[in-house]
Amino acid sequence: MSNTYSAIIERDEGWYIAYCPEIPGANGQGRTKIEAQESLASAIELILADRRDDALRGLPADAEQATVTVG
Repeated sequence: MSNTYSAIIERDEGWYIAYCPEIPGANGQGRTKIEAQESLASAIELILADRRDDALRGLPADAEQATVTVG
């Protein structure tokens, strides 16, 4: 699944710090902007996978799973 998220990037003493306002807790860092964005993308993937696993754990046997596409 491919989605686009916002990345806020700030400079802090030789490092770039990135965070995503749509995904609380998603942060990244790097010596370059690209490294910070790649680190943030990895964090977003991990957080969403963990949230998905948590949501699917313990579902009733008769629960249906579908997909939805957002604009």
